[in-house]
Amino acid sequence: MMGSPQNEASRNNNERQHEVILSRGFWLLETEVTQSMWESVMGNNPSRFKGVQLPVEQVTWHNSQEYIKKLNDLDAAPAGFKFSLPTEAQWEYACRAGTTTAYHFGNTLSKDQANFGGSVGQTTDVGHYPANAWGLYDMHGNVWEWCLDWWGDYPSGTVTDPTGSLQGSDRVDRGGSWYNDAWASRSALRGNFDPADTNGLLGLRLALVFESRQQGR
Repeated sequence: MMGSPQNEASRNNNERQHEVILSRGFWLLETEVTQSMWESVMGNNPSRFKGVQLPVEQVTWHNSQEYIKKLNDLDAAPAGFKFSLPTEAQWEYACRAGTTTAYHFGNTLSKDQANFGGSVGQTTDVGHYPANAWGLYDMHGNVWEWCLDWWGDYPSGTVTDPTGSLQGSDRVDRGGSWYNDAWASRSALRGNFDPADTNGLLGLRLALVFESRQQGR
């Protein structure tokens, strides 16, 4: 079930709960893309907060597509697979890791579990906080993570392998950031930015998908 129940605290109107079927498996990078990962491919580091194990930030959606294209051109993915941004549905499925609560930790989030609320004042090294049940780190907080989808309304019924609206002005981002309050890091919370936006809150996480699926749109 994607989205949030009506009684979830801080729920937004765009989180209509609906059933999603993901028909094929995918892999999600255990951490956000680090500055060392980015620089090894792109030859630059756009980040405001510098550190090899800090997540790369100040990355536009278009920048993320350039990075992914270069990775795929290197043939670094296993045969039959390619790198991509996750769809919004893939991201939420992975974030929840089988949970139905507001966060994969439960219905509250503490400063010992994630980097949020501005208390640290910047990003933190990836993997510093506990992982979810599927071994994924920083799904809540640190940096917002770009998704493949155009921003748009959820469907009302069951959907299979959704990829969002066919067009739009903003792209989806998920997970909240080091600056935002806890509610912005909820598993169902949907963020949106212009794909040309860049700031110290915006990063990415890679997905590995079957090569015939999920082209950047």
